[in-house]
Amino acid sequence: MARSPCDLRILLLAAAAAFIYIQEKIVALEEMKIRQDEERVHLKILIQDLEKRSVRTLVNNNVAPVAAVVVMACNRPDYLQRTVESILKYQTSVASKFPLFISQDGINGEVKKKALSYNEITYMQHLDLEPVHTERPGELIAYYKIAKHYKWALDELFIKHNFARVIILEDDMEIAPDFFDYFEAAAKLLDNDKTIMAVSSWNDNGQKQFVYDPKALYRSDFFPGLGWMLTKPTWIELSPKLKEVHRDRQFIRPEVCRTYNFGEHGSSMGQFFRQYLEPIKLNDAHIKWNSEDLSYLKEDKFLIQFGKDVASATPLHGSDAVLKAHNMDADVRIQYNDQEDFERIARQFGIFEEWKDGIPRTAYKGVVVFRYKSSRRRIYLVGPDSLSQLRFLNWTFARMKGNEILIDI
Repeated sequence: MARSPCDLRILLLAAAAAFIYIQEKIVALEEMKIRQDEERVHLKILIQDLEKRSVRTLVNNNVAPVAAVVVMACNRPDYLQRTVESILKYQTSVASKFPLFISQDGINGEVKKKALSYNEITYMQHLDLEPVHTERPGELIAYYKIAKHYKWALDELFIKHNFARVIILEDDMEIAPDFFDYFEAAAKLLDNDKTIMAVSSWNDNGQKQFVYDPKALYRSDFFPGLGWMLTKPTWIELSPKLKEVHRDRQFIRPEVCRTYNFGEHGSSMGQFFRQYLEPIKLNDAHIKWNSEDLSYLKEDKFLIQFGKDVASATPLHGSDAVLKAHNMDADVRIQYNDQEDFERIARQFGIFEEWKDGIPRTAYKGVVVFRYKSSRRRIYLVGPDSLSQLRFLNWTFARMKGNEILIDI
């Protein structure tokens, strides 16, 4: 049946009305987007202004900051509170030297509210809604998100705020009483020795039974993390790659930890936490670090002394070497043949078995050192090439200095 002209006119009017309505909605949405963009720009300017004012308030113009301290947070307000309260306990008296920041990844309201409740702290928020693409199938997206947050926060502090050094903490850490003195002393070493990539407050084998001397510091080829400081030039070098680029540089780590990781609920859970993290000893001795001579940590001096210490330790051999070590009253060294052999020996002592990028945790030239039952005695687990590496490097440094008298290691 043919439609009447009246019906067609009604349909056309309805279509026209719908078109006009849609156009009005589109215009309204465009206007709303423009207003939102303008508000976003104004908000960004306001946040930047508040950040600048906050930083100016925190930084005393008469005192050059040693390092900015940033707590990396995400979605654990209770952990963040415990961490911040531990920091403020010792930071307040040195606030001008160590201005404090919280960098939050994401939009957790409770974390933001908690962070903004501290007048002494500058709050930063990282918002990244871009999808994450992993390099290899099966990789955890969380690690990529964490890396992007770290890059953003360090760019803010090094490039935007122009700090010379930054100390990175996570939102599940407590600090030792001498944490800030330790990093202030280490900053001079970090600036003057370009073979040091970063300074850490953490020892993976820092459980109570494996430490003794709160003053002892070591060089390590393994990146300890968990409370560490690096310089702006090093970050400028690393930032484009977002990966560790050692270039034969090492890290400084303490024997006794200056941070304690209480994060049972997070990336480290269950048995791992109870076995390795919970027993960590947090330093409680007061060390006057600015009175300590840390020149022994310079590469040539440390290499020679460390090589002598390893070589002078009593060598133990055989499948019962660990049993023999328990009955000795002196420093001992036990050689491992490969990663599997190292893991077997480490398991018997109870230290970390894990390797990363071909390096055992805490190792220097393949040597892992720890104390025996909280005593002065040291146990050295020595790689198959460790002694030859130490001899060769000792010879190299001696030749560079024109000294033909080599120390026998």
